Amino acid sequence: MLEQAKNVALTGDHWTSVNNDNYLGVTAHFIDNEWNLQSFALTVSKTEERHYADACADHFLDVVKEWKIKEKLTTLGTDSARNMVAAARQLPFEHLPCMAHSLRRTVTVSLNDSGFHSVVAKCRKIVGHFKHSPSNAQELREQQVALGQMEESLVQDVPTRWNSTIEMVKRIQRNKSPLTTTLAQQNSNIATLTTQELAKLQMLEELLEPCRYVSELLGGEQYVSCSVVLPALCHLFRVMEPSDNDPVYVVRFKTFFTTDLAKRKESTNLTWLKIATTLDPRFKDLKCLPKAERSEVWASISNLVVGERPRQQPSSETTEKQPPKKRRMSVFLLGSSDTDTDEEEESTEQCVDRYKVEPKMDMEGCPLQWWSKREGAHARLARIARKYLSTLQPQCLVRGCSHSQATSSKRREQLCPLIM
Repeated sequence: MLEQAKNVALTGDHWTSVNNDNYLGVTAHFIDNEWNLQSFALTVSKTEERHYADACADHFLDVVKEWKIKEKLTTLGTDSARNMVAAARQLPFEHLPCMAHSLRRTVTVSLNDSGFHSVVAKCRKIVGHFKHSPSNAQELREQQVALGQMEESLVQDVPTRWNSTIEMVKRIQRNKSPLTTTLAQQNSNIATLTTQELAKLQMLEELLEPCRYVSELLGGEQYVSCSVVLPALCHLFRVMEPSDNDPVYVVRFKTFFTTDLAKRKESTNLTWLKIATTLDPRFKDLKCLPKAERSEVWASISNLVVGERPRQQPSSETTEKQPPKKRRMSVFLLGSSDTDTDEEEESTEQCVDRYKVEPKMDMEGCPLQWWSKREGAHARLARIARKYLSTLQPQCLVRGCSHSQATSSKRREQLCPLIM
């Protein structure tokens, strides 16, 4: 099936196991002739070299050569680690850094530089008290049962596990009564959370919740995710705007968050993301972009359409056998422009305009199904859409993923309306 694909996008990651062994994982993604998104693991191989940029670039090239997809390759998706970014610069492919990985870094920076740092540190101590002692954990479970609550363990947040901070906060809030009672019975020197600190955690949960579902939305491999990046970021910038009712520490968090995320957004492949967003019928109104940028994106789409214009190169034999064909077809050209250039510009404009006037697709719908039904009406644009929409965000490949399986299509339908 990979041999039949016209465009192939790769996502990959290098990592080190607990045994200190180096590994490379690479997955290929493409849209087949029936407009289904296909993904295949090309390699999960042990590597001997350190993960320097040169070695990473060579490893990716070896995989591309082995599978003979160099001419088909469109993008390489990786995390935002420095060695991976440097390796991508050495390769002749479009690089698409993982925006969910960048979002996680933004959250970390914002937590460290805002007024939430002390209360999060206190939560870590409480969780560590129960995670590192089976007897403490058992006493907490007994209190949960005694108070009629669900038995559940606490979650420790770690930098490599995305959304672990919000999960830690949620579970501590749900179990504030069992935690307070257990710590009091143990005469522990671990300080319990005050009323003010619990209120702070509630605000932190509200701030991190949009980040959680955006990272989940960008982490699926069973549906188009590349075109969702810019609308999702637009949503985050909107919900992180400070309001007059925000406490100082919330304003501080939001300010650090938007400033840092804006810098990381500029470092990604915005040109590719804008085109992918435009070719997704859910977002083709481009409301996620400033008005000044929309005309430039549509101009880029028109240029791509010109490149997709079929080239007619009839052989001399065909021309000799069918000399009347040019005369027969001339009757259909009476109303056309005088030059080939004008004809090409007119057809390109009509091609793009037909797509622009199409009704916007519902957020719950699948853009690939939309293109499958309208491929005949938008043949030239469909070829471009197949290329750009096959690119995925590589979150699901890296160890920081907060869920063990890719986000399902049903979950995507629940999340998509939240970003508009």
